[in-house]
Amino acid sequence: MRLKVLFCDRGYSESRRRLGPLLPDCDLVTCDKNEVRAQVRGADVVVPYGAAIGPDVIKAGSFGLVQQFGVGLETVDVETATSAGVWVARVPSSQTGNAESVAEHAILLMLALSRGLCSSHMADALANCTIGEPAGMALAGKSACIIGLGGVGSELGLRLQAFRMRLTGVRMRLLVGNPRGVAMRVYGTDRLHEAVAQADYVIVCATLDSSNRHLIDRAALQAMKRGTFLINIARGGLVDTAALEEALAAGHLAGAGLDVVEDEPIPPDHPLLRHYVLLTPHIAGVTDSSYTGIARAVAENIQRYARGERPLHTVNTPASPRWRPRVSVR
Repeated sequence: MRLKVLFCDRGYSESRRRLGPLLPDCDLVTCDKNEVRAQVRGADVVVPYGAAIGPDVIKAGSFGLVQQFGVGLETVDVETATSAGVWVARVPSSQTGNAESVAEHAILLMLALSRGLCSSHMADALANCTIGEPAGMALAGKSACIIGLGGVGSELGLRLQAFRMRLTGVRMRLLVGNPRGVAMRVYGTDRLHEAVAQADYVIVCATLDSSNRHLIDRAALQAMKRGTFLINIARGGLVDTAALEEALAAGHLAGAGLDVVEDEPIPPDHPLLRHYVLLTPHIAGVTDSSYTGIARAVAENIQRYARGERPLHTVNTPASPRWRPRVSVR
């Protein structure tokens, strides 16, 4: 009997293409994220992407493993899953190529905004055959505040250091200190406003959970100095979208580079897009390197699960797992 793995979004198709050859004895099935409850029956493993895996889905299915293709688990009700005997696992960003890929994308957004690549001034210069305009900003000598110093934040710090930027960081576990090889002053989350007030660029790299939704709220945005650029390559829920739009409309922020937003996908007529915003469709970690590394880790975990072994990188420990191995997966 073959293992059925349900992928809860029709996007991210490259992830399934990479996993297929690694799991030849599994049936990889895809549904829209709003159809999960109706499609979950018979699934052994659920890959949520950004779909909600709540009590209704957990009750409707018999699956025993929620395996994220990446890090974020903010849409998974871990408490209910644990009570129901369902393992919940993620793939850490480090050692898979994901952290490096997301860090590179943050720099792409920073450079594009700084050099005006998506500005009307650039478009006008090209249309009018004008050369030498518009003037841009260099990263060298500027200051950056990295919020969240896990895998992505650490890799970003290493790269921005090479740009000769002045760095500060914010992390929950202050005693951990600096990322290895990165010279920066590190603040605790209780001093977030003090940390962002010094920066020309604020880059959000934190993991979203119930404790830090809208971490970048109206007060945090106002604490930033006028002309700051905000970059979010983590999760949309970390930034209050309405407050961000207000800060951009008032000219308090110079611009924003967003790979993620609340309630993705964002409609093309959203008021946020009336301002100097560079938006990409949640692709910071979508690279050849990261997808290869993540696919290998996900495949290994599904294989472990099928053999009756504890999955790696779990965030919970069900007292009585509800699923027992009944197939052999290569």
